[in-house]
Amino acid sequence: MSTSQQPSSLSPSRASDFMQCPLLYRFRVIDRLPEKPSEAATRGTLVHAVLERLFDDPAVERTAPRAKAMIPGQWQRLLESRPELGELFAEDAEGERLGRWLGEAEQLVERWFSLEDPTRLEPAEREMFVETELESGLRLRGVIDRVDVAPSGEVRIVDYKTGKAPRPEYSEGALFQMKFYALVIWRLKNVVPRRLQLVYLGSGDVLTYDPVPADLERIERKLLALWDAIRLATETGDWRPRPTKLCGWCDHQAVCPEFGGTPPVYPLSVSPAASAEDDQGRMGPV
Repeated sequence: MSTSQQPSSLSPSRASDFMQCPLLYRFRVIDRLPEKPSEAATRGTLVHAVLERLFDDPAVERTAPRAKAMIPGQWQRLLESRPELGELFAEDAEGERLGRWLGEAEQLVERWFSLEDPTRLEPAEREMFVETELESGLRLRGVIDRVDVAPSGEVRIVDYKTGKAPRPEYSEGALFQMKFYALVIWRLKNVVPRRLQLVYLGSGDVLTYDPVPADLERIERKLLALWDAIRLATETGDWRPRPTKLCGWCDHQAVCPEFGGTPPVYPLSVSPAASAEDDQGRMGPV
């Protein structure tokens, strides 16, 4: 594997992977092991596509029936761009599972209209790719579902979630992605977003948070420490698995030591582990 495939930037999803399980991060970023598409993730992609495209229409036409009518066409577009998604329903000869699945997507789209009124929204950006480089040299990147800008210039970052809202004690983890995006916008445009908004279509909840610079400075320090841990693991080849209940959903159990598997041969050159003195003050895998 070429050195170009070493980690070179950090996104919210990959940061979350490393925090969940460093070995999962390795499998996805270093080894790039294939993963099977899931019905839940693909449904989320489909719903996101519908909510993005709906804003192509004039405000008066942004209705729930119109949005639901877009679902079959957007599903076909997804299949054309990613034919492997057809495997999800390969054994569904009668189309019953596909029909139920599309019906669930319709319910999620319809619920959105009880949470937001698209006839009163004119997003400044949709599916906005953002990237910035911090003073440390760390590159942050990601895709924001929607950015709204008020006439006063205040910025709201909106993210759609097709699952259910987390319990209050887990809300900080849910906001990690949004604070990541807020940091990127702050560093790019020197503007702290006025509001971060998570729209949970699975439960009909809206979680909001109004960040301040101190919040974003904290998330920046966390990301820098996280990146130090990722670089150390990359250099040493020491990627520790972290067993949790989420292991049951992982596609890589066959090559995970926690399940009796053996990871692929590490494709990058390995540096000798630093001495204990050199390690002082460095953050290990989190």
